[in-house]
Amino acid sequence: MLSSREAFENDHCPVRDDLLGAMYRANEHGLPALVESVSSDVRAQLALFCYRRAHLHALALTIAASCDERDLIHHGGRVGSVLAALARETAKPRHRPSSTYSHRKAITLSTKPLSSFAPLDQDDLDEDDTPASQTGLIGLA
Repeated sequence: MLSSREAFENDHCPVRDDLLGAMYRANEHGLPALVESVSSDVRAQLALFCYRRAHLHALALTIAASCDERDLIHHGGRVGSVLAALARETAKPRHRPSSTYSHRKAITLSTKPLSSFAPLDQDDLDEDDTPASQTGLIGLA
């Protein structure tokens, strides 16, 4: 059995780097067309590849939503099954009743400054406030 480090090192992206980059940069309307351009077998492999990388997790869920669950399980085993379930859960529209938000207090922001300081005038300084570097007292303290 391969260690997780060896498995990660042997893992390769099933599509060209430029296609993966285009999918990563695509908006929600352009992504489905790019995903559909890949065969279902490769799509399942790509979903699993992306799922193993935290920064591609959202992309993995989107790709997995377009995959057949059998393909995900075939290529990923238990991880493929979990990915299929997560993709189905994410694809469901979550309808929350508007009454959930009506009980929350409104957020208010302060319109006053957090603190204010009086302007410093040159006349307020004493002659005794001369820096230590000018008096030659550095290092005596």
